[in-house]
Amino acid sequence: MHKGAKTAIVGSVFAVMVGGAGYGTFNILNALNSDGGGTTGANGPVSVKKSGPPDASEVADTTAAFFAAWEKGQAAAAAALTNNDQKAEPLLTAYGGAAHITDVRITPGKASGASVPFSVAATVSYEGKSKPLAYKSSLKVVRGLTTGKALVDWQPSLVHPGLKEMDDTLVTGESATPPVEAVDRDGKVLTKEKYPSLGPILDQLRATYGEKAGGTAGVELTIRHATPDTADTPLLTLSEGKAGRLPTTISATAQAAAEKAVGKFDNASVVAVRPSTGEVLAVANHRADGFNAAFLGQRAPGSTMKIVSAATLIDAGLTEANGPAPCPAEAVWESQTFHNLADLPADENATLAQSFARSCNTAFVKFADELGVDSLTREAQQRFGVGRDDWKTGIPSFDGSVPAVGGPDTAANLIGQGKVQMNPLTMASVTATAMTGDFRQPVIVPRSLDGRTLAQAEGLPGTTATQLRSMMNRTATSGTAAGVMSGLHGRIGAKTGSAETDGNATSDSWFTGYRDDLAAAAMVEDGGHGVDAAGPIVATVLRTGG
Repeated sequence: MHKGAKTAIVGSVFAVMVGGAGYGTFNILNALNSDGGGTTGANGPVSVKKSGPPDASEVADTTAAFFAAWEKGQAAAAAALTNNDQKAEPLLTAYGGAAHITDVRITPGKASGASVPFSVAATVSYEGKSKPLAYKSSLKVVRGLTTGKALVDWQPSLVHPGLKEMDDTLVTGESATPPVEAVDRDGKVLTKEKYPSLGPILDQLRATYGEKAGGTAGVELTIRHATPDTADTPLLTLSEGKAGRLPTTISATAQAAAEKAVGKFDNASVVAVRPSTGEVLAVANHRADGFNAAFLGQRAPGSTMKIVSAATLIDAGLTEANGPAPCPAEAVWESQTFHNLADLPADENATLAQSFARSCNTAFVKFADELGVDSLTREAQQRFGVGRDDWKTGIPSFDGSVPAVGGPDTAANLIGQGKVQMNPLTMASVTATAMTGDFRQPVIVPRSLDGRTLAQAEGLPGTTATQLRSMMNRTATSGTAAGVMSGLHGRIGAKTGSAETDGNATSDSWFTGYRDDLAAAAMVEDGGHGVDAAGPIVATVLRTGG
């Protein structure tokens, strides 16, 4: 081989090596600048996984790529830039699909480390209806555990802050149910803004009877929650539906008075009913816990229970309104001693009407040994329709409990202590039955709305009802309720009560009464005597006349 030829060959080989070295250097530099980093091995570039928090340029590049894919509706591409593509892709697909969100424009804010706030402006379009959508959210960029790449930390809330659960999604279409307006007996719209304590009750009525109220559904962008039995959360209304009208038996006038009256006392509840029909005209609660104690409360009713007890004594033939019911200072039953209020003088010659009007406990306790253990229970259930757990008012309610119990509770039940449990709804119904002689199950929505079967009871014999009205009238005009009922005209009657519960120093205040075709009962926990708190509430409602 000639020297020149050898030199040429060596030069060619060197040139190839230099060229190869340049190509290898380019690949190494690119690998080092890539997400994974890199080095060169025997077979070429080797990827090195990065670690530690993403730097500013990685945060900027990742969010820019994610936002670009999101804006273009490229759900798979956007999801691939997250650390949970299996959960991200369905939601991002729904964003432009089921949710009908288009023209998406995302504007990032100033990053704070790996966190990036941003605002979204878009359009929601559905069947020719469209509205702009705007909101703010944020995301965080993290290091991928397996790849070392900078990825968006997937949370549904970054797509919209209202998305809380991992499988929550977005949907645009007709609302699940048409809007429902509950109206009073005269067609006036009832709202929780005007009648605050009606709020939970109106929600229950809409949930139960919304489909029967008519109306047409609106079109909404909503969050469909992954949690079972959770209603959709509306985000944007594209078109309003036509509200259905849900009739109730409520009287706006009586309800307004009831709301104002209970507002003066903590833990106060009241119910008003129309005795001739059983229609609930008002139900109000003033409680921090929002509990509907007026319908669901279970408390000892104190001496208001003497309405049922007096009827039991009369129907059992043990006495009558003008018959004997001595009122000693104390009475003993089953080794338990019962007393009257401290300022009540004894009267061994008292009649039932007198002992009733003065609210004498011992007079009723003295009859305990002449009654069967279940006498009061049967009277409550058969005559007053109370304690059978069969009322269908239209919303959940407790219809009282008068259990047949022995021992001291047999006597205690007669004065509304012991095991007897009531609430303002049941005591308003008891008063209505005493006034008319007929039991009419209370309702808050008309029976015609759903054809439900209402509870039935025998009601009172005519002579018993007449005597009860006379005794309640006496109580309202010259007995313990006279001061509270003063100024009320027409046919009036009342009964006061106080009940010691759970060893509390202050008793629950109870009061029930009627005026013409309106009966009402109230209870104020730890309110003292019946005339102290519950009485003024009832009197305020009765003054409205329903």
